[in-house]
Order: sequence, then C-alpha cells, then structure tokens
Amino acid sequence: MRRLVAHKAKSLITNATVSLLNPHRQSSSSPSPSNYCSRLARFFTSLPSDTSMASHNPLSVDSLNPKVLKCEYAVRGEIVSLAQNLQQDLKANPGSHPFEEILYCNIGNPHSLGQQPITFFREVLALCDHPTILDKSETQGLFSADSIERAWQILDQIPGSATGAYSHSQGVKGLRDTIAAGIEARDGFPADPNDIFLTDGASPGVHMMMQLLIRSENDGIFCPIPQYPLYSASIALHGGTLVPYYLDEATGWGLEISELKKQLETARQKGIAVRALVVINPGNPTGQVLAEENQREIVEFCKKEGLVLLADEVYQENVYVPEKQFHSFKKVARSMGYGDKDIPLVSFQSVSKGYYGECGKRGGYMEVTGFSPEVREQIYKVASVNLCSNISGQILASLVMSPPKVGDESYESYFAEKDGILQSLARRAKILEDGLNKLEGVTCNKAEGAMYLFPRIRLPNKAIKEAESLKKAPDAYYAARLLNATGIVVVPGSGFGQVPGTWHFRCTILPQEEKIPAIVSRLTEFHQKFMDEFRD
Repeated sequence: MRRLVAHKAKSLITNATVSLLNPHRQSSSSPSPSNYCSRLARFFTSLPSDTSMASHNPLSVDSLNPKVLKCEYAVRGEIVSLAQNLQQDLKANPGSHPFEEILYCNIGNPHSLGQQPITFFREVLALCDHPTILDKSETQGLFSADSIERAWQILDQIPGSATGAYSHSQGVKGLRDTIAAGIEARDGFPADPNDIFLTDGASPGVHMMMQLLIRSENDGIFCPIPQYPLYSASIALHGGTLVPYYLDEATGWGLEISELKKQLETARQKGIAVRALVVINPGNPTGQVLAEENQREIVEFCKKEGLVLLADEVYQENVYVPEKQFHSFKKVARSMGYGDKDIPLVSFQSVSKGYYGECGKRGGYMEVTGFSPEVREQIYKVASVNLCSNISGQILASLVMSPPKVGDESYESYFAEKDGILQSLARRAKILEDGLNKLEGVTCNKAEGAMYLFPRIRLPNKAIKEAESLKKAPDAYYAARLLNATGIVVVPGSGFGQVPGTWHFRCTILPQEEKIPAIVSRLTEFHQKFMDEFRD
C-alpha cells in the first residue's frame, strides 16, 4: 500500500514539475500545469490520516488468548512490581524512604536472601561443568574426595560426558536410577527410574499434568484454598475449572474429607468432571504438615472417586515440629496395599526448596505411577516436545536424593550445613509466629513446615471501605501500605484464595535470622499505626 501511494505521488509531482518548467514541450493533448497541480492537491487530500496510514498492529490485549488474560500469579504480582520500583528509587535517591532496604518476604527464594548453597552439591556441579580440572593435581586439595568421585560417576552417565548436551527426554538414565534409589530409601517401597521425569523445577511437571488432564472448561481440578497460585494459573492457562476445597484454619489448616465430598458433589451438579486432586504437603502458603491418618483418608477418597492424586511434596525436608513427620503419598498408598496399577499418583519434588534452596538451578522431578502404558506414552510425548530439562538441575535433583552418607569425607560438613539451615528456619518461624500473634486482630497458626506463615488479619471497617474505594482487595491495600512504610514485601492472601470475608497475607521465614527481630519490630510499629488510623 505504501509503495503504491509513494509511486503515484512521485509520478504526479514529476509531471507537474516538468509541465511548469517546460510549458513549450506540452502537447495539445497533455494536461495543463494548472490541471496537474489540481490533480496533485486532490490526491493528497484524499489520502487517509497518519493514524490510518500506519501499519495495523495485529496484537492488542483484547486480541490475546483469553486464557492468558484470565491467568494470575500473585507471588510476582502488583506488590512486587511496586517493591522493585521502590528499590530502584532507593538506589538512585538514598534516604528517600523511611527504610534503607527492601525485604522480600514474598517468595520462597532462599539464596536471594543470603542462604548459602550446600558445599558438596556445588563442588560436584563445578567439577561436572568443568571436567578438565578433574585431572589436575591441585583439584585434590580444593575439592573433597567424595565430590570428585561423584563427579566422575555422573559424567560417565551423561552423553558425551558433557553438561551442555541434550539428555533423554525423561532425564539422564543414571541420574534417574540414583533418584529412584533415594525414593526407595526414603519410603521403604520400590521405585522405578522409568516412572521418573526430570523437570526444570516442579512447575513444568504441574503444567504437563494439567495439559494432559484438562480437555475443556468442563474438566475440574480440586485445589486447596488457600493454594499456591501456580495451580490456579496453570488451570486457567489450560482452560480448565478450579474446584476449591477449603482448608480449616480453626484446626491448623486441616483437610477435611467431608469438605472434599461436599465440593465434589457441588461440582458434579454443575456438570464439571473433576479429574484430579491437588494436595500440597507440607502446605503452601499455610505451613501445615498432614498427619499420616489424614493422608490415608485422602488416598481412599481418590481411589473411590476415580481421581488422579497430584502430590506437591517440594517442602518434604522442611518440617519443624517434633510431633509431625513427612510421609510421601506414594509411601502411604503402598502401605495401604495399593500397588503400582491401583491408583494414579504423581509426586512432585524440586531442588528449589528444602534446605538446598537452589531456585535458580531449575531442577526437579515428577514420579508418575498408576497410569496405563498408553497414557505413559502420551506423557513421554509431551515431555519430548521440550527435549529435556537442564542438565545442572538434573544433577542437583540426583544429589538432593542421594547426599553424602556417614563415612564419606563430606558427610560431617554436609550435615552441619543442612542441620544449621533447618534449625535456623525453625527458630525464624517461631519468632515471626510469636510476633504476629501479638498484633491486634491478627492470628497466626503454627508453621509446622514449608517456608511460610499465613496470618489472618481482621481489618477495621474503615480500612476495608478505603480499600474498596480504591478498587483494591483489603489485604492488598494493607500489603501496599506495609511496603511503602517499612520496605517489607508480603503477598496478599487474596492472591492465594481464602474464605470469603477473611483477609490474610503470606510472609516467608527466609530473611536471615539476624534480620527477623527488625522485621517483627517494623511490622508491629506499622500495624499499630494502621489500626489507629482506621479504628472504627
């Protein structure tokens, strides 16, 4: 279009110019100079405006996939964007705010808040990524003997002994063997490496299962409320329906089978085919650890109702109370007598959580049991589309499930690092829990596990009305005010789902231990002023 317009304009201008400069060369049949000028004027006035002349942009928000627009992920939402802007402002204008740093308590990202990596894991990774140093004499003095030995073992299992190479779509077979052995040692029941799909963290495994299970909006996935927003986001992206079941805050975020039955019946009456049940244990954002008897009831419920059990077990190392213990759902199902073919179960694990906290390495796996060979083929096909997960993450997943053992050179330092991190997390959780429970109108259940507290905040009516006038959820308004006053970043409970009419926020226990008292102090001062400002 633009070429055609330009060509026509050029022709008219050239002819008009020639006619004006050389009137004696005009033939009787040629238009006069005045005719050329009037034709040129008519041509330009007939052109569309600049706006309509501009090339049409094929994309607008309205033209995007509506499933993308429906998807939300509160953990990195509006509050975090505000925090990042404040951080840039602090850097450019020191002293411009009533705080000196932003404290990111919004996400389970341990290393960003100062947690140090496990030495043995990083030594093995370094040696695998740069294997030429394995043959150097200096290496013996810089690295432990068992990290050198493990690196040789792993490199022998990787195609071309190169971490830059693709692997099998399920992950390196030797690493899956190691993970299967670790699962077997943990549970006391056999594990098959062919059931394991190594993934870039647990999230791709969750997306993969949603992609396989959801056929239309008439397919529902049972999710706990409150829930980790990965689930609501992935269900929305794949076009399904989230079927909520509410955890009981009054009983420490208990999971009641009666609630599952009630919500299942309600969903079916609406024509929704519930395909799977998501259970997060230990809980995110709620921090509870399920009792084994409760897990047995859940397994029986899934068996009876024909549901796939999706077990998010990424916090399995994060248990802080002596009266509770982590039990995998696979272990519980096998102890009940259910075999490999009796109940479809997918267990998710990640290197991002636990005591390792290697979020940026993007390692994890899902163990898939109870599916027919034909369905397994389809799972493998979907995994193959992504070629494979990253090799460093695969190596870390194998190390997490097979750390140093008693007698290994690295064992004592490894155990000291692991124990130090977990004990410190337990102390931090307790200090924050106690501090929150002292605030007016705030109640906080015990953090039995995971990395978070999820306190309930009872806000004054004036604060709720102020939030509504700004078209914000009351807990989102509270979180924004908290950030602007203190630099503390939390996630509003409305981003996780909650019983209507209740308000919460999620706060991690991950800031370094020496900073926790200051966080409690800042939070206490802010909360008192906020309550006084809006007191009814």
